[in-house]
Amino acid sequence: MIRLVMIESPYAGDVEANTEYARQCVADSLSRGEAPFASHLLYTQPGILDDTVPDERRKGIRAGLLWAAAAADLTAVYVDRGITPGMREGIRRARDEGRPVVHRRLDGYPASVPYALGGPL
Repeated sequence: MIRLVMIESPYAGDVEANTEYARQCVADSLSRGEAPFASHLLYTQPGILDDTVPDERRKGIRAGLLWAAAAADLTAVYVDRGITPGMREGIRRARDEGRPVVHRRLDGYPASVPYALGGPL
């Protein structure tokens, strides 16, 4: 059975680098035989939602969390670029909903990079 996986990775901040990283995370999940969903890549496409507008950002986060609650078998947290407040919310919700949470790193990122921005989980 193929697992439906909610991807948690940074988006805000260095949007260009974080978007490229999120794409690598989706590719990694696919390579594991999973069916990933990265709402932050989908909902921030031009013409959908503007992540810099707080109300639109909240809509996107809410939609992603609802998708995960309804469908995801697993939440995969990619930690190489840190854990943001938005990611923390996704982790909290996954745990509250009884969904397994796994932390992952991609090849090519130094293992010494601390991954808990703002403190450990």
